[in-house]
Amino acid sequence: MIFTVEHIGLAARDTVALKDWYVRSFDARVAFESADVPPAFFLELAGGLMIEIYPSATDIAETSNNRLAGWRHLALQVDSIEAAREELSHRGVNFSEPVKPAGGGGRVQFFQDGEGNLLHLIERPAGSVFRS
Repeated sequence: MIFTVEHIGLAARDTVALKDWYVRSFDARVAFESADVPPAFFLELAGGLMIEIYPSATDIAETSNNRLAGWRHLALQVDSIEAAREELSHRGVNFSEPVKPAGGGGRVQFFQDGEGNLLHLIERPAGSVFRS
């Protein structure tokens, strides 16, 4: 049996605003928009990653706590953290944490999306088993 990731789901307090953040920050392409109110979206990032943004039913303050149980962050592999950070900073993304060593080798830099969900840039060394 072969498994591939089709998409990841992201519940949002404001689906339109969060969709706009990903479009502005990552040049995400809206692949689908539902007719629901509020609408749900499927966004495609360069490289083919699909993110489903849909309305949340509840809210927690600890969204950006990387130690909260459950899946906690989205890691975006880049060739250069500095180059990606510079481009994203020009698009309004805020980076408040320093670059840190990455588990498995390389470096990471965490940041949050428009609703506080945790993401990070990850740079892996040549020859890493994680390198795509």
